[in-house]
Amino acid sequence: MGGPLSGVRVIELAGIGPGPFCGMMLSDMGADVIRVDRMGAPARRSNDVLARNRRSIAVDLKQPQGVETVLRLASKADALFEGFRPGVTERLGLGPESCMARNPKLVYGRMTGWGQDGPMAQAAGHDINYIGLSGALHAIGRAGQKPVPPLNLVGDFGGGGMLLAFGMVCALLEAQKSGKGQVVDAAMVDGAASLMAMFYTMAAGGVFTDKRGTNLLDGGAHFYDTYETKDGQFICIGSIEPQFYALLVEKAGLDKERFSQQMNSARWGEYKDELTRVFKTKTRDEWCAIMEGTDVCFSPVLSVLEAPKHPHNVARGTFITLDGVVQPAPAPRFSRTEGAVRNSARIPGEDSRAVLESAGFTGKEIDALISSKVVPA
Repeated sequence: MGGPLSGVRVIELAGIGPGPFCGMMLSDMGADVIRVDRMGAPARRSNDVLARNRRSIAVDLKQPQGVETVLRLASKADALFEGFRPGVTERLGLGPESCMARNPKLVYGRMTGWGQDGPMAQAAGHDINYIGLSGALHAIGRAGQKPVPPLNLVGDFGGGGMLLAFGMVCALLEAQKSGKGQVVDAAMVDGAASLMAMFYTMAAGGVFTDKRGTNLLDGGAHFYDTYETKDGQFICIGSIEPQFYALLVEKAGLDKERFSQQMNSARWGEYKDELTRVFKTKTRDEWCAIMEGTDVCFSPVLSVLEAPKHPHNVARGTFITLDGVVQPAPAPRFSRTEGAVRNSARIPGEDSRAVLESAGFTGKEIDALISSKVVPA
């Protein structure tokens, strides 16, 4: 069987970052995601992991026939999503009202940074700005130092593309009951705020402060941090629970009496200095031999080149290789309807004829679109 979304057809108006990630998530789970690229778009490299598993049609949206072509595709689809600033697709003639007039059951996903409304809605921004406004960025970094951007994982991907994929699947489930589509407004600032839910809970309980790098999970605690090893590599520990902490003390050869005040934050600095010294006495591999696989809550800090080679990731099939490109496998996993990677990124417009045929366009109509340069040959 195909993935859990097998039989679902989605139109993706091509964009960057969180939009393609949403498309990857949906297509990895079996959805037929048709990416609408612009005419003349540069050739996409096959190593563009975010663009895998799609078919691509290139369309000139400056021509009325191009807009009409996408509307016809939307009329045969279950969902459509876009990642432009608010109002752009309306000006193109491809906004929710136009698309849902053709297909009332259509789920229309919208991916933006600030959302469809609010005083910032039309402003430019990137991941760092959205997580800055959500409270997430302020909380990440070392004590006494400036905030550290956590790549663009929190805004673009976790709070953006993943949130949109979740919202669209929710709306698709609801449409099966109601027979009606709806608009999904996925804003990265909203998603980043949602990811911070536990920390707002902790702040309300008085156990999380605005003093960056001094809290339980931000590197303030000596038992939840990274440490350099003798060979210049790094390991990380997360020995929060008392029994795990006791095992850390044992495996690291620490003085049990001295390290008995685990939750006394006044001693965290002292404890961290000692752990820093201890972990530098052995190489990363030596510490792995001592702690990996135990309840210390330990792991080596692996690079993107090392992670796919780790025995656990190999055994799980966490990474796959397609057309010579190492990349994450579809996640999560299912017992019956497993997701899969079917193809690498396609050249923009590579599947134009096949996409149109599957949407019910006749050969004569397709030839007319090609001759008018609405779609490529």
